[in-house]
Amino acid sequence: MELLRKLTKTPGVAGREERVRAVIEREVAGLFDEVRTDAMGNLICRRGPRGGKAGKGKSAGGAGGRPTRVLIACHMDEIGFYVRYVDAETGFLRLHNVGSFDTRALLARRVLVQTASSGDLFGVMTAGKPIHVMTDEERKKVPEVEDVFVDLMLEPKAVAKKVRIGDPVTLWQPLTEIGGGYVGKAMDNRVAHWVTINAIRKLDGHACEICYVATVQEEVGLRGAATAAFGVEADVGIAVDTTIAADTPDVPAAKRVTVWGGGVALKVMDSGSITHRGLLDEWIALAEKRKIKYQLELLPRGGTDAGSLQKARAGVKAGTLSVPTRYVHTVTEAVNKKDLAGAVDLLAAYLRQA
Repeated sequence: MELLRKLTKTPGVAGREERVRAVIEREVAGLFDEVRTDAMGNLICRRGPRGGKAGKGKSAGGAGGRPTRVLIACHMDEIGFYVRYVDAETGFLRLHNVGSFDTRALLARRVLVQTASSGDLFGVMTAGKPIHVMTDEERKKVPEVEDVFVDLMLEPKAVAKKVRIGDPVTLWQPLTEIGGGYVGKAMDNRVAHWVTINAIRKLDGHACEICYVATVQEEVGLRGAATAAFGVEADVGIAVDTTIAADTPDVPAAKRVTVWGGGVALKVMDSGSITHRGLLDEWIALAEKRKIKYQLELLPRGGTDAGSLQKARAGVKAGTLSVPTRYVHTVTEAVNKKDLAGAVDLLAAYLRQA
């Protein structure tokens, strides 16, 4: 799992994905015929057919024809922050969030401030007073992002020289193997790159053209996927992403979305897209034929790059393959080893017959 460790460790807040892109670009060397970066910062990796019967693509009108070009979108960005204020008197940093957070998960965390002039600086993120001097009312309050600050434990003058407005800040948490899974930060959505790269490696042949796109700025509005999909002009668009596995205490079964270890999730819909019915049916049939464990997913809030893929140009058949993940948007996002393997197997099986 060295690749997943490397991907999750690398900082890449939305808009500053360049380090993650460099990791992926090195990893895919030799797997694709063309690798390029577009104006938005998306990494577009194109692989031509490798044997097999050529597909009929759009001319088939969905009546059993095979796609000629499949776009797989996996976003590189993670939720994080930008520095919005440097306190000259104390040296503490105030932040602006990039993506959504449950602020209860932000207190007493290590962070990495990526400065332009002094490299990466570790800091501690917290908010408010120590609990020992809080009033009863203050203890009940859930802090907002504007209450959070970062302590670099440096003299204020040193902080002022090293840090500037707009420097990115990401949470810090090394990947750890626990029980039947892996736990760490930025599983959303670095696991998708691990899944896709490993699925490509499993292919012995495919008739379609494959475009694997490592997209930018998904967490702030599916932005990179929109421009990439317009340029690639695929027949089928597949977003690979995480989804909620809320199979934890105090969550009713009807609201769990997916079950951790229940298999790769085939998204029916979320608030950004509804999976193309023919594509969903094909995935179900393929999973059952290959005896790949799967579950159907309906996510009431949230979305994936599929929301942008399906609206490109005149429209694209699009859907999402999801990896069930506990504790999403925290530093302890947890994925199941078997769910990861199932996602690889199903994606590879689909591409092999596409």
